[in-house]
Parts: sequence; structure tokens; C-alpha cells
Amino acid sequence: MRSFFSLSILLCLLTPGLGIKPSSADELSSPSQVNPTPETLERVCPEPALSRLITHTIVAGETIESIAQKYDLIPATLMGMNPVLRGGNTPIGTQLKIPPYNGIQVEVPAGQTWQDLANTYQVRPDALFEVNGCQENPRLIFVPGVNWSPARPAVQTLANLSGYPLPEATVTLTKYGWQLNPLNSEVTFNSGIDLQADVGTLVRSVGDGIVAFAGDRGSYGKVVVINHQGGRQTRYAHLNTITVTTGQTIKQGENLGTVGVTGVPSVSEPHLHFEVRYSSPLGWVAEDPALYIQALKDEQQF
Repeated sequence: MRSFFSLSILLCLLTPGLGIKPSSADELSSPSQVNPTPETLERVCPEPALSRLITHTIVAGETIESIAQKYDLIPATLMGMNPVLRGGNTPIGTQLKIPPYNGIQVEVPAGQTWQDLANTYQVRPDALFEVNGCQENPRLIFVPGVNWSPARPAVQTLANLSGYPLPEATVTLTKYGWQLNPLNSEVTFNSGIDLQADVGTLVRSVGDGIVAFAGDRGSYGKVVVINHQGGRQTRYAHLNTITVTTGQTIKQGENLGTVGVTGVPSVSEPHLHFEVRYSSPLGWVAEDPALYIQALKDEQQF
């Protein structure tokens, strides 16, 4: 089935007229020129690629190259899906996420259409739509045939970021990466970390920068996004109040608002959802904020 589906996707990418035409709406959406029934969608659209991941447990003697070969993938695909491999090591017993074919996982920028994404990654929009199960407004998608490229180490953020997003260090309720959502028992990707904090706790900028966005944004709820020098960005989500405006210049330690429970939090306990991202040809790519916070501890910043 793997070979047959890969061939079908290749045909969609190369053959004019196959698949469904994408919408030109401002937000990602299903094609507006058709109104398919659930039965039609089930017949035309495969299960989303990110719902078809399988697990591989590393055993002694395996390398990134040998595992990739086993699943007819390239090493870059494995490293893109499994950050633990990016140092070149293959820890025995580690469970890896294996996608059905080569490609990358991408978080969809706000306001992007299927056509925008297809243009960015040089793939057909109808094929991209179908590979992701003909979903409406997905936050994460899988782009077939695109190679992952390595990120810069998070410790480099200390050049411009050296603060903590709350008045004092606290417990991490939810880590970065793939995990089971306790609220709905679904496996989801957390693009940041959730820091325990009472509603009303002050939220502070971790570095100097400019507010790129301040307001309501879907599942983020009330969110502040700050762009920093050096191609870094931080996000502060599920806020109760926001005290800054888009375009405002911010100093490290300046208050951005207060902790809340707006949007769609991944856990029921009040917390701050905090993200660290870097600028790349793929857009603002999320990295593990825990690495940044550990670097702060090592530098005795708090």
C-alpha cells in the first residue's frame, strides 16, 4: 500500500486535472468550487499523512541511514520528524515517528491559503490538500517531497533573549512535541511549552523586540507575538488581558498582559503557553523552549 499511495501522490503532482481545486479564501479551507458529501470525501481523500504515522523503536546497531532505508525514506525526513536524531545519535529504545513518505511537517502561518502553501513549497495545491485529508483550517500539515533543514541551536537565543516569561520560574505542565492531549485523548503536537501560572499572573517579554501581533488568534486565544533581533520570535498565548499593541517596541522584562484561559488550552489548569521560534525559508519554525530555559539556568539568568 505504501508504494501504491506514493505513486498516486506522484501522479497528482505531475498530472493536470487530478484532485480538487483549492479555494482562494483568506484562511485555509476546503475547495469552494465543490460541495463534496462525507461519502465523496471518504472515497477521494486518504487519511491525513500526520494521522498515518507509525512507530519504530531503535535497537542496537541501527543508524539513521539504516532506519531511513528500512522505510524507504531519506535521513532528513526522520530528523525533521524526530528532534532526538538531529545530533546524529540513535539512542537505543527511543521510539521514532515514521511518516508514510518523505516530506516535512509544517505549522500553517495565519492567513495562508492552500495556493500560498503550494507556491511556497513548489507542489500542486490539490495534491497538498488531499495529502492532508481535505481538512478545513488545519494548524499542522505534511508537505510531501520537501527536505527538512537543521535549525540553529536554541542556546544562541541568549544573544538577544535572556529573560523568563513569568515573574518567577514555575512548573512545566506540557512539554514541546508530540504527546497525548489529556482533554480529548488525541495525539497532538505542542509547538511550545505550558508553564503553570494562576490567572492574572503578569506575563513578561523575554527580550527586546517589536510586537508583531497582539490580539485574538484562534486556538491561541489572546496572544502576543514578538519579533526579536537575530531572527527569533516568541509567542505568549491563552492570555486574559493584553497591555501592548501591534508595532510597539518592547524591552526585556516589560509586561505584555496577564495569564488567562482563552483559546483552546491543551490542559485545564491555568498556564502560559510559551513558544520560541526561528526564521527560516519555511517561515517561523518552532523549537523546544525547554532548551532555551535550560540555557538560562546554565547561565544563571534566574
